[in-house]
Amino acid sequence: MARVAMAMSGGVDSSVAAVLLKEQGHEVIGLHMKLYHGPENETRPKSCCSLDEAIDARAACHRLNIPFYVLDCQKEFRESVIDYFVEEYSRGNTPNPCVMCNKEIKSNLLLKKVDELDCDYLATGHYAKIRFNPLIRRQQLIRPQDLRKDQTYFLHSIPADELHRLMFPLADIIKPEVRKIAGKLNLSAANKPDSQEICFVPKDYRNFLKQELNEVPEHGEFISVSGEVLGEHLGLPFYTIGQRRGLGLSDSTPYYVVKIDKGKNRIVLGKEEDLYSKTIFVSGVNWLSISPPKEQLHVTAKLRYSHQGVAASVFPESDNKVRLELDVPERAVTPGQAAVFYQDEILLGGGWINDLP
Repeated sequence: MARVAMAMSGGVDSSVAAVLLKEQGHEVIGLHMKLYHGPENETRPKSCCSLDEAIDARAACHRLNIPFYVLDCQKEFRESVIDYFVEEYSRGNTPNPCVMCNKEIKSNLLLKKVDELDCDYLATGHYAKIRFNPLIRRQQLIRPQDLRKDQTYFLHSIPADELHRLMFPLADIIKPEVRKIAGKLNLSAANKPDSQEICFVPKDYRNFLKQELNEVPEHGEFISVSGEVLGEHLGLPFYTIGQRRGLGLSDSTPYYVVKIDKGKNRIVLGKEEDLYSKTIFVSGVNWLSISPPKEQLHVTAKLRYSHQGVAASVFPESDNKVRLELDVPERAVTPGQAAVFYQDEILLGGGWINDLP
């Protein structure tokens, strides 16, 4: 059996994952990351950054009789996730901090701690699966049994050569069964609701940005797709593709944000039919389960976490840049979000959506 460092968030998933590892006979060590507790360490229910989660993580480890360590990762979280979040909005993009957190904090940083603790593996409570493919002799990231909780999208940026060091104990279990196990063991997290998507933003991200930005964003023009000036916007960070509310404009049919022009500090507004895109350029592509392809590849592309996926073709432009041609135009494709490529249950890789043509 192995010595496994278990990332304990304080939620039901990581708690039960630790239970399963112990049942398999592994030596388990609980690691909780102190990431961001907000002003004056405010209590933030339903957040993986809250003080409540730290308390629950400690309680779960005590209940399971495993060692518990707290890692102060606030500086790294600030630099790698929060600063990235603010900078991306300042550039007119819509960031995905959960992808960045899984890449830089929950894998990269934690794996270094795993080495320091002389552990063989790092385990997390993600719903994902790792499987070795003997035909290509490499580990691959696979969708889990519970497709409704599939979190592989958030994991696409993990370096391929680190996959063999990771364990996902919930790969073959569904969420109701996880809660059932937690209930039988009287774990405090048994009935806890799932975490919010952006753990460090309490309510409106715009208010958070106003507090974080070093300077007040410059106002600029709203223009139509034909170039007509329609009004004034309040600053690029406060808008995202597909946005309809808060524009301060009225017409016989609604206006939507269809493009954010950072260079000219303008926001292009259009109608519903202007929101659809078929060609997408993706950079920073990480090929996780296969080698970088040299020829056209047919995939299912997920363009945001909640997206069901759309049939598409990947045209490589380099090892880490591709052109993505969708079979059917997709609504509100958003620069800054991740485009992730699948073939059946295998996550091939993914990268960041650039400005659209």
